[in-house]
Amino acid sequence: MRIAIVTESFLPSLNGVTTSVCRVAESLRDLGHEATIVAPGPAPTTFAGHRVRTLPGVPVRGFRAGLPTAGVRRALRDFDPDVVHLASPFLVGAGGVSQAERLRLPTVAVYQTDMPSYVRQHGPGALGHGASQATWRWVRRLHSRADLTLAPSRPTLEELRRHEVPRTDLWGRGVDTRLFHPGHQDDPRTLDLRRALAPDGEVLLGYVGRLAPEKELHRLVALAGLPGTRLVLVGEGPSRNELGARLAEAVATSRQRPNLPPAFLGPMTGEALARSYAAMDLFVHTGTKETFGQTLQEAAASGLPVLAPAVGGPLDLVDHGRSG
Repeated sequence: MRIAIVTESFLPSLNGVTTSVCRVAESLRDLGHEATIVAPGPAPTTFAGHRVRTLPGVPVRGFRAGLPTAGVRRALRDFDPDVVHLASPFLVGAGGVSQAERLRLPTVAVYQTDMPSYVRQHGPGALGHGASQATWRWVRRLHSRADLTLAPSRPTLEELRRHEVPRTDLWGRGVDTRLFHPGHQDDPRTLDLRRALAPDGEVLLGYVGRLAPEKELHRLVALAGLPGTRLVLVGEGPSRNELGARLAEAVATSRQRPNLPPAFLGPMTGEALARSYAAMDLFVHTGTKETFGQTLQEAAASGLPVLAPAVGGPLDLVDHGRSG
């Protein structure tokens, strides 16, 4: 088959949408299918043997938002796909579904980003509520034009159906256990990292993901003063400086024996990311607006207990009292 992947986010940006698109592209290659990726630029010219077609984009809070220009139509027309895969459609995806309709191409949309909740979070009171409702109307209208909408977790699927999004189904996520596994805990490089992060045997409380307001990382302040612990954060984003200051202050003002300051390791991928998970003792996720939670799976596959809010995607991933 020939599959056109139209995505709101792609490399070099690191987030859940990018990760999913990369895994889909790799799987299509391994299965012998041909794909093209239409994404905001700048981006690599190819990925997993597939061509990448870039669109103009604008920075929004550390995120590269693509614009649904005529490049979407040209990419679909030139590639002539059998199906269009819309990855977390919102702006670029709206252009993708419009052009697919014109070209009479079937579409599969993946609902992966809880934009209505994010919008509400950034607006005060009634303004935020109204903006959230308007965003839901946009989401419902956009996904109603797709032939099928897939949700990554059962709570997210139920939410789509409550908002009357038609033709929905469940499409979960796997985790690469060749990369993420407990064996990394005995890797000499992991042990070196752990000694550097916990020189006095501190319990390492870890987080992996974007450092952004929608991840609700202010909750980590409550952990910063726990005696004998150290926070370790992997990722980057617009909240980096503010979060660092708040966590450092919480550590400094703790009535307990002062802890080491939080460790910010920056963005990581591949083996370096796998070793960072393995160096941790406990994985902590703070967001209540996750449609899935890929990092929770990666942490669990690495042998870590997971602490996460009992809402949204984590409900499918954490066996309460057993795995977290």
